[in-house]
Amino acid sequence: MYQVNEEHRMLRELVKKFVANELMPLEKNVLDRFASGQPAALSDEENKKLFKQCKELGLWALDVPEEVGGANLPSVALVGVNEELGYTCVPFTFPPDSPNLHMLLATANPEQRKKYLEPYAAGETSSAIAISEPGAGGDPAGMKTKAVKDGNDWVINGRKIWISRIAKADFTIVMAVTDSKLGARGGITAFLVDTGTPGLVVARAIPMLAGQRTYEVVFEDCRVAESQVLGRIGAGFAPMQLRLTVRRLQMGAWCIGMAQRALDMLVEHANQRVTFGQKLADRQAVQWWVADAAMKLHACRLMVMDAAVKQDEGRDVRMEASMIKVYATEMATEVIDHAQQAFGAMGVTQELPLSMMAQKVRTMRVYEGPSEVHRMVIARRIFGGR
Repeated sequence: MYQVNEEHRMLRELVKKFVANELMPLEKNVLDRFASGQPAALSDEENKKLFKQCKELGLWALDVPEEVGGANLPSVALVGVNEELGYTCVPFTFPPDSPNLHMLLATANPEQRKKYLEPYAAGETSSAIAISEPGAGGDPAGMKTKAVKDGNDWVINGRKIWISRIAKADFTIVMAVTDSKLGARGGITAFLVDTGTPGLVVARAIPMLAGQRTYEVVFEDCRVAESQVLGRIGAGFAPMQLRLTVRRLQMGAWCIGMAQRALDMLVEHANQRVTFGQKLADRQAVQWWVADAAMKLHACRLMVMDAAVKQDEGRDVRMEASMIKVYATEMATEVIDHAQQAFGAMGVTQELPLSMMAQKVRTMRVYEGPSEVHRMVIARRIFGGR
């Protein structure tokens, strides 16, 4: 059984107040942008103000090791932090982005730590990662982007798609095939590609659900030095999986936050709304929605915390992360949908956060591995570790 200590409880309370006092007041701005077809994002000015407040409050580099200037918090503490951040539809996380951070921590050499990791951990730079391709999303064996050795350089050619944040990133971690025969089993290498490198072209922005944007990227004879190889040649798959595991646990906590917000809204509305002479809260259908939501939220919290404890112990939590990815996203989908149904027509407007939350969690059932792939992975492990 896990225990959250007093320090971690105080941190969560601080984050809860930050969300209530700083992020929730920005929801109208984000929802207005969402309704008008603009990216549902914070403005540069809003982000700048929030970053300043984060630094003043110590809400910065929470899972960064102390030797790199961070708080070095364990996963069990970050679960509560991310749940609170998930409670609002305002798209904001405390810098730096954890998954890429952990990939750099696991693989960067001393020179790369100085050039990339340290500025990134300090919030001075931002990053993206390019994994998916038009013909290879959940199946890395289908990856076609290649990197070929040419003297002391590597030349990258191919296309990547569904890439977040690359429009404002200072550098991108690019996954490419360096040995076609080995493929995903020893033939994929990670490269650090600086923004502005010749041959790296952002081809188009792709509008997504929930007012999000992703990008398609083309590599045309993109030449990078040997020093830009992240980790060992052919060993890019394992740190990529580490990165994905970190994100999947993070997503589980975000989904809990979103579902809790939807449940709170449903309960408040059901206690006030009267139809045909009866409160919604007195109707069995609504009572069952609320009961099911409470049970599934409790189960999901235990799943996420169990995985966090195991991760802090250094154990392999890839299967638990897959379970969380499926269960949390589908749980949040159901709870948000029932909240929308309870609100009636108002629930499907863009004036309440529910529609944006519903779209956001819908994308979560696809990115970082679709639910079907995770179910396949879980089943294979259960049937004998294949």
